Amino acid sequence: MVAGRRGVALLAAALALPLGAAAQDAGRGKLLYETHCGGCHYERVHERLRSDVKDLAALRDTVWRWSRQTTKRSFSVEELDQITEYLNASHYRFALPEKKP
Repeated sequence: MVAGRRGVALLAAALALPLGAAAQDAGRGKLLYETHCGGCHYERVHERLRSDVKDLAALRDTVWRWSRQTTKRSFSVEELDQITEYLNASHYRFALPEKKP
């Protein structure tokens, strides 16, 4: 019985790790977005009704495409994924539960 509880506890801890990592990625992505993208973009740009971004893959492609427009900095693959994670969590919510008002 004790071994079973330990197994459940270990499984719960292992499942919680990706959630913490995703939250950290979104936090880092927010900082990157606000620092390097926020000068040209404003929050309402992500709320357009006629957006070409219809899923997570399109969001990732858009972030990668627009990242080349910045002349001040080159982003790593990890940073682009963090920005995508932030935008998805804060605005688009693809494959995430709906936000309650």
